[in-house]
Amino acid sequence: MIYLDTSVALAHLLGEDRAPPVTLWDQVLVSSRLLQYELWTRIHARNLASSHGEAVRVLLGRIALLELAPPVLARALEPFPVFVRTLDALHLASIEFLRNQGQTVKLATYDDRLFAAARALGVDVLAL
Repeated sequence: MIYLDTSVALAHLLGEDRAPPVTLWDQVLVSSRLLQYELWTRIHARNLASSHGEAVRVLLGRIALLELAPPVLARALEPFPVFVRTLDALHLASIEFLRNQGQTVKLATYDDRLFAAARALGVDVLAL
């Protein structure tokens, strides 16, 4: 199972120079419900809803979204082995929730800080 970070989703949607391999989209993808809010906030901030809205909806439809349930939120309140930003804490807490449920999860991210924090937690990170 691949946990999809917003940085990878946006790179895909916006056609950035760095893009995940096509095979990534054949994997079982999961993310926090937070992904939905992060994507739409950035799409609206760039006035891209009319040109990219359908692509956002299609992408979100392919991803299993994990709710920000009390156990996830409780974990995000606890310390991490390295400094993390608030949204990163929520993503990492979501990954840890999945791992505690016995799931094997790899993180797909272009965010260097999230990458480092995930590695500090022992999370496998895809080389993109």
